[in-house]
Amino acid sequence: MQGNLSRGKLLDEKGQLIESGWSTKLIKEYSRNDIAASKWRIKEWDYYIITNGKIAIALTFAENSYMSLASVSFLDFLKPSYKTTSEIKLFTFGKNIMPSTTDNGDINYKSKRVDMIFKNDGQTRNLYCRFDKFDNINGKDINLEVNLILTDFPKDSMVIASAWNEDNKSFYYNSKINCMKASGYCIIDGKKYDFDESDSLGTLDWGRGVWTRVNTWYWGSMQTYLDDGRKFGFNIGYGFSDRPNGSENMIFLDGIAHKFDQVTFNIPQLNGKDDFMSPWTFTSNDGKFEMTFKPIIDRIDNTNLGIIESKQHQVFGLFSGQATLSDGTVINIKDKLGFAEKVYNKW
Repeated sequence: MQGNLSRGKLLDEKGQLIESGWSTKLIKEYSRNDIAASKWRIKEWDYYIITNGKIAIALTFAENSYMSLASVSFLDFLKPSYKTTSEIKLFTFGKNIMPSTTDNGDINYKSKRVDMIFKNDGQTRNLYCRFDKFDNINGKDINLEVNLILTDFPKDSMVIASAWNEDNKSFYYNSKINCMKASGYCIIDGKKYDFDESDSLGTLDWGRGVWTRVNTWYWGSMQTYLDDGRKFGFNIGYGFSDRPNGSENMIFLDGIAHKFDQVTFNIPQLNGKDDFMSPWTFTSNDGKFEMTFKPIIDRIDNTNLGIIESKQHQVFGLFSGQATLSDGTVINIKDKLGFAEKVYNKW
């Protein structure tokens, strides 16, 4: 399974997307220097989520031109509870160099409060973060340290290139790499949480683009071990940009991608509003992805600075249902941890 994107540059000499579509490899060549849109609109990020079924760590570094963001979330699914802390620097405009590919490249961010280092030599990813004053409990500052290694990169990943019809300088180039083996630790207030390859996996969300002003997206992801030891995951999403040549919906089994068409997030409603903590369902138009979802944590992260606004509901919970591979094989899962989110941005 290859997709419909062809090798070559992502943007033409006018800074416009040459072609839209999907692939299982990052075969388009991205360069920030090729962008023709205002530098205020460029958005680049690397987001990692590492889970072992009991806890999760999410690490984000974003260079969004008018601001950079270093963010860490720690989630405990046994309590359940979560904490997200971020450091924002204004008007960075590309000062933080972001890798132009997922194949290799490093991110290095340092301030008085935060060290965040993502290293990728093509074989191993090392994720390190020191975050002072990550939390404050009863007047006591709580520090965090994370040191993780990701290996066993899958053969296939989800890659999509898309744009918005109303703006010919807009585009989004995205790769999701699911089910990398993870090991390492997280220390919070002196308490150590271990991640072992036997039960821990990591996913990367790598995004580069020029976005329109207001967007809402839906995204879901899973990474887990099946009872027979195989690695299973999926990426599902929609809601922003125009995608006439394919969706970002893929199932992954032991590093091999299995594409399916469109998916719908059926979020329950209560009094005319999304009821994120009630059970959801997910359906596909080709019948290849049918799931139920029991929420555990709604990780809410809202920002309103007037001209910039974000409303995030990243809901972690247990998926059960069926996923159908390209050859018709049906994979049944029950109560496997993943997440689904609805995010509104005015940025």
